[in-house]
Amino acid sequence: MDNLTLVKHAAGAPGLRFFGMGANFWPQKGNSQLQRLFNRNSLWAKGRNSKDIKTMLSNSAVVITIWRFKQLIGFGRATSDQIYRAILWDIVVDRNFQNLGLGKTITTSLLKDPMVAKAERIYLMTTNHENFYTKIGFRKEINQNLMILNNKNNLFI
Repeated sequence: MDNLTLVKHAAGAPGLRFFGMGANFWPQKGNSQLQRLFNRNSLWAKGRNSKDIKTMLSNSAVVITIWRFKQLIGFGRATSDQIYRAILWDIVVDRNFQNLGLGKTITTSLLKDPMVAKAERIYLMTTNHENFYTKIGFRKEINQNLMILNNKNNLFI
């Protein structure tokens, strides 16, 4: 597809976080667009507010976005200790641009980043795209159990 720009943001995505920068370093209200992308194209990230999205970005080692002109159409991020573990998070592509290879582009860009690529194990959670990630090389882990503590009420603060 023409006129697509992949942006690899600096760690913590300060340009996106503070100025809403998109492709070519132009302010594009990127935080609002990211919030809209989540709300329209995910079940797990609906309702995230702008303040929390900025905090999420600031704590992300790697942030990748894809823009079509001035429109944010893809996003993914990763956290990593750079040696033992890395986790891919929040990979989402606007439903109008799915099945064009953009999800794969975001995922492989995250995996190739030095902050992630050096990690011994790279994790990711998916609700309903297991087949997509299997094609990239991920496999379902049977020797570990995913455990969740719902800490919405900040029980330990």
